[in-house]
Amino acid sequence: MVDEPLPNRTIGRLLTDRTFGALFWGKLLTSFGVFIHSIVAAVVVFEATGSAAAVALVTVAQFGPQLALTPLTGRWADTGSPTFQILLGRICCVVGSASVAVWLLLDDQLRGWAVAVPVLVGSLLVGIGFSIGGPAMQSIVPAIVTPEELPRAMTLNTLPMMVARIAGPAVGAIVATRIGPAPAFASSAATHAVFALFVLVARFPPPEAPPPRSDRRVWAAVRHLRNDRVLGLALLAVTILGFGSDPSITLAPALSSLLTGDVALVGPLTFAFGCGAAAGLLVLLLALRWLEQRTLSLAGLVLLAAGLAGAGLARHELVAVVAFVVAGCGFGVGMASLSTHIQQRAPVHLRGRVMALWMVGFVGSRPLASVSLGLVTDAWSVRAGLIIAGVLVGGAAIAFAAGTRHEPDVGLAG
Repeated sequence: MVDEPLPNRTIGRLLTDRTFGALFWGKLLTSFGVFIHSIVAAVVVFEATGSAAAVALVTVAQFGPQLALTPLTGRWADTGSPTFQILLGRICCVVGSASVAVWLLLDDQLRGWAVAVPVLVGSLLVGIGFSIGGPAMQSIVPAIVTPEELPRAMTLNTLPMMVARIAGPAVGAIVATRIGPAPAFASSAATHAVFALFVLVARFPPPEAPPPRSDRRVWAAVRHLRNDRVLGLALLAVTILGFGSDPSITLAPALSSLLTGDVALVGPLTFAFGCGAAAGLLVLLLALRWLEQRTLSLAGLVLLAAGLAGAGLARHELVAVVAFVVAGCGFGVGMASLSTHIQQRAPVHLRGRVMALWMVGFVGSRPLASVSLGLVTDAWSVRAGLIIAGVLVGGAAIAFAAGTRHEPDVGLAG
């Protein structure tokens, strides 16, 4: 099942493995591409329209397809070819980002919705690609590592997104302001193309045969969640984490404008969130042997709630940046621990569909968050949007703690 015959490989050996290493480094590049596209699109649309609700439409276009397509592609991940599925998703992402770059290069004098509409179309194509390849990228991890390596591998699997949160938005914002948005979108397309090359050199195993006469519908995974309350609560918590992470992108331009009068603080804010997320992962790697996954997941929710509320109350740039660090730390700890817990608990023959529901919850919640918080920001203020998001995440932490209090924990790193 894995190239390496020895169990319990170190982090270094996992990162240099032909299959896991290719997946890790490829996901790092493609995560950079996704966040570069997201932040550049948010800045371009905000500067073109001056509306936080218009920025929210970028998130809807990029992440909305998860709601419609991911359940179907999750079933495909359980029965089809993960290599082909990941490659097809990357091709869609290349076309999406590259098309926006070409459009902007053809006429750099465009303003208003003449800029926003092409950005939305390109973001939709990126979202479709993410929907196609995402379930395969997530569900393939347990098949290429040993059970003993899974907690370590899942924490590493979360790292590319966190590193991309640190540098991706900042790089995208710098390229967009110093050179122009078109090169930023072109660089995003290039990262997806390189990941496609990495996938071609990896050796992913075929999916395991499902049990005889097993139900291959997405509904089978939903029905399983009704019988496994802990797994259902973990997926619900992931959904709330996705909702709570969206303000770091969608509301960053509005918060920057409130505190500084322009969008100059967008890069530092998103960079701070990414730094916090990376710090959270480092803490998680050190704490895995001593703390339960439930405790770590709960801590992540609490920190995210505190950081969002703190950003909403901030009156100074530095306070807002620190609040985003705290929020990012909570996001990193919560996402890695919850994802590990879900991968360990999900049955093998349902893993693709369960991880598809994971994506629907995490990514699909972002359009809801961006639209609702964008409307709140336009109607009242960005402070109200951030505080409401913090209160919602805090309520989820209380519900998660109460619902899992008497359940045995699985998922110590060992």
